[in-house]
Amino acid sequence: MQPRPGRPRGRHSLRPAAADVLRCVVLAGAIAVVAAGANADAAPAILDTVCGSKQAADPESFDVSFVNTLELIYQNVTRSGFGAASSGSGNFSVFGLGQCLAYLSPTDCQLCYAQSRVKLPHCLPADGGRIYVDGCFLRYGAGNFTAAATDASDTFVCSNDTAPATPAFAAAAAALVRNVTASAPGARGYYYARSASASAMPTGARVYAAAQCWRSLNATACAACTASARDRVVRQCLPGAAEGYGLNAGCVVRYSTQPFYLPAKTGGGGGSSTRHIIIIVFASILSAMAVIGIVFIWTRMRPRRDDLHDDMDGSGEIIRTIMLSQLGFRYEELRKATDDFNQINKLGQGGYGSVYKGVLPDGREIAVKRLYLNTRQWTDQFFNEVKLVSQVQHKNLVKLLGCSVEGPESLLVYEYLCNTSLDHYLFDAFKKNALDWERRSEIVLGAAEGLSYLHSGSEVRIIHRDIKASNVMLDERFRPKIGDFGLARNFMEDQTHLSTGLAGTFGYMAPEYIVHGQLTEKADIYSYGVLVLEIVTGRKNHNSVASSAEGLSLMSQLWKHYNAGTLMEILDPNLRDQCSEAEALKVFQVGLLCAQASPNLRPPMWKVVEMLGSGDRVLPRPTEPPFINVKGSNAKSESSGSSMSLMSNSDKSPFSTNQLSVSGVQLKSTESRLLFAHVPLAMKRFNQRLKTDKTEEKVREFTQKTKHNKQTNKKVTKFRKFT
Repeated sequence: MQPRPGRPRGRHSLRPAAADVLRCVVLAGAIAVVAAGANADAAPAILDTVCGSKQAADPESFDVSFVNTLELIYQNVTRSGFGAASSGSGNFSVFGLGQCLAYLSPTDCQLCYAQSRVKLPHCLPADGGRIYVDGCFLRYGAGNFTAAATDASDTFVCSNDTAPATPAFAAAAAALVRNVTASAPGARGYYYARSASASAMPTGARVYAAAQCWRSLNATACAACTASARDRVVRQCLPGAAEGYGLNAGCVVRYSTQPFYLPAKTGGGGGSSTRHIIIIVFASILSAMAVIGIVFIWTRMRPRRDDLHDDMDGSGEIIRTIMLSQLGFRYEELRKATDDFNQINKLGQGGYGSVYKGVLPDGREIAVKRLYLNTRQWTDQFFNEVKLVSQVQHKNLVKLLGCSVEGPESLLVYEYLCNTSLDHYLFDAFKKNALDWERRSEIVLGAAEGLSYLHSGSEVRIIHRDIKASNVMLDERFRPKIGDFGLARNFMEDQTHLSTGLAGTFGYMAPEYIVHGQLTEKADIYSYGVLVLEIVTGRKNHNSVASSAEGLSLMSQLWKHYNAGTLMEILDPNLRDQCSEAEALKVFQVGLLCAQASPNLRPPMWKVVEMLGSGDRVLPRPTEPPFINVKGSNAKSESSGSSMSLMSNSDKSPFSTNQLSVSGVQLKSTESRLLFAHVPLAMKRFNQRLKTDKTEEKVREFTQKTKHNKQTNKKVTKFRKFT
């Protein structure tokens, strides 16, 4: 093997004999890959995803059981192509089932399952979901569904490609589908595949079909399932479509004008069995040759740990580089540190994953985030972002210690803060007593300083996207540190995440971000303003409708009291004897200034820090915040209809009392749905306010420039009419 151009031979280069062996191994491997995967797709296509309409009773505990169940299924699927498992107990139980269709090779089966495993979490927090991928199936649910053959979610998929426009094709395809669906219940593994004879088709064309039931069914249930799928696919896809799928709870039926299964697995016949045996023997010989060759080469050359060679996709070298760096953690070390991600050690649910407390062998306490998303497809970008964020140092930012990318899932490692997050204290009737005025003031100022550093103090600008109480961590002295920042850019680029680019929590999301997707520092400032108002009132923004006697949202109540000069009435009762009215009103006003509807009027964070630090500074009057006309009674009656819609650019996101989704972001509480029931009207009023604010800014600038002109008033009047 010739050395790579531009890369001189080192002391670990291959001897001629080793090079010859390696050539043989590479050639044998190539033949094996071609033989085993001639009909395999590099990226399995997703046929359909069905998510349940009900939410899990306890989403956080349910998520833990979900992850554990999918891991158990994976261990079985990789061995036999089928797996069924359950995890948890009671309301936290999660049942799961995964199966590859019999015509997939073991490698393609693993790839298909990996694709399913990455996509299926999008159904959470629903208590059930299933995904049909071209070649495999994966499902989870709160109840045991493994014996179910059919249900109300059964569906079909027809291709856009047209079939031969002849009666012969339709008749042959329908007959073939009936043949395979009738034969599958009695076949080995409930799998049967055939192709139509050439004589039945025009101009030598052929049609292929296969039926597969899950191994958890019995023969009777399999027969009922395939019959149902057969009727649906024949009725809906023929005669027009060149390919069709019947997708049921317990089986899949498929036909196509293109071959999609290996001839050795067509469901019977001595020739097929003989070919199958030949392929197995041939593959075994090749595997033995490969093992012998690898062992031989490994004994001849052992690269130093710093002599890294590229894998086919380069990820191996990147992973080794990470593990050799100061930021690299061993997956097994972190698994042991968290006691195998024990539920007892779970600290909470953060963005993109669950967070667990861990203790390293040297006694250091850490927080480990177990990411839902697989980062292996962009390991280099992920690690670059980890390096970048780990260099961001500020007293009010949680320190990122490193990551692990070598195991079955990606992990982030943070410093551990013993008092967890602000929401655990602020919204708890008993724990909130620990947050006196002095501590809350320090939290308000510290969060502002940390956010100001992210926006303008660090070498790279970082927009947090999800400022909220649960992302403000507290150390042993209740000093605030902002967490969960910096990695949003890479997560948004990954196609497994939200397709529209929205990320955040309703109640904290800026209106211009929801409507137009405009993400600037101003979106963080709006979220910070909401957080400040929650801190001084002790109330959650997203559920204040239900707790309000007037049936108004928190923003509506605040704006009402501000205009009436009675803000002290909405101050947290625990604080009324701990601070002066002037101190409280200043924090109220800063929060309202940050939460203004117009992003142009929100002060930058460095200015917010100045406002909070100055004692006698006169603050500007805030303008109206968004979403202030939402009433509980109206929202309830509005949302009780079958559906409503919220416009985001040109996209519609239908929602009802069971589910609300805006560009793929799901609301997780009834209170949030009530708060945003009037979003379409609020968005219209927001756009009007935005135009008015811009006009007022122009008027003020014009007035200042012409303040010495005797005709100022007339010109301003003309300018108003003109704009």
